[in-house]
Amino acid sequence: MIHYSVVPMDVIFEGAETYEPKFLDIDQGGVKMQIEPISGFQARIVRLYSCNPQDYLKEQYAPGTIISYSPVVETSLT
Repeated sequence: MIHYSVVPMDVIFEGAETYEPKFLDIDQGGVKMQIEPISGFQARIVRLYSCNPQDYLKEQYAPGTIISYSPVVETSLT
């Protein structure tokens, strides 16, 4: 890929080497997807894992869409 810009490359790619996304796999409304948490109860859809082609046509499941979710903490009693 070629990128032409008057902005120095150091400024454009600043922080790219240290960026470590924290993705989660969830099931939202029967659709399995990968999300990136933004805040406590919001996340951005990264990709869908669904095998149903109709799920990809729904706007609410489009990659980049901000959804609300509640994280579930699993505890084990031993």
